[in-house]
Amino acid sequence: MSSINNNSINNLKLENVKNINIFGLEGNDQKLLLYNLNYLNLKNIFFINKKKLQNIIESNSLVEEYNVKKNYPSSIDIYIKKTTFIGKINEKGKFFLVGNNGKLSNNNKSEIKVPYIFGSPEIKEILKLKKIIDESKIEYSKIESLYYFKSNRWDLKFANNVVIKLPDKIKVEILNKISFFLKNIELENKKIVDARIKNQIIILNE
Repeated sequence: MSSINNNSINNLKLENVKNINIFGLEGNDQKLLLYNLNYLNLKNIFFINKKKLQNIIESNSLVEEYNVKKNYPSSIDIYIKKTTFIGKINEKGKFFLVGNNGKLSNNNKSEIKVPYIFGSPEIKEILKLKKIIDESKIEYSKIESLYYFKSNRWDLKFANNVVIKLPDKIKVEILNKISFFLKNIELENKKIVDARIKNQIIILNE
């Protein structure tokens, strides 16, 4: 038989965290998150301040979902689902990318093609509209601009310059009717599709 005395426990040395591995972000995005995590000054893997770790990861505007795994004895693996961008919006004279996670990111990714959003809507209103469009037959990728009005109503402008004026209460069924209409009616020089009146679709010139 044997026993461990207090001196044995006190002399037990735990390894410090040596590696933080981030998966799902690349390049400078990965380096920036790693830089912020290093401020935690992590000691050993058994006594990590979970709340502080979460705060740093969740404050990153690119993170939509994440999972942290301790890789014993001295590594931490962080798996990240990167958000998708759904629009560009002007905030105090500067454009930001709007993420599907409801966060704003600096607009330094010029290759990303997403609609411009005008009218200063709340982020939750943008996400709500995007969800309804995604559930409909309207192709979000063909929308060039989104215009929000204080009456809680939206206009959609497409790449072909057609503008759809939506009612204040948007439903998937309404968008599906508009989509069917656009695919089956020759608009010619007509550029405005007004669906604000219930059970009516009105075609107008510019």
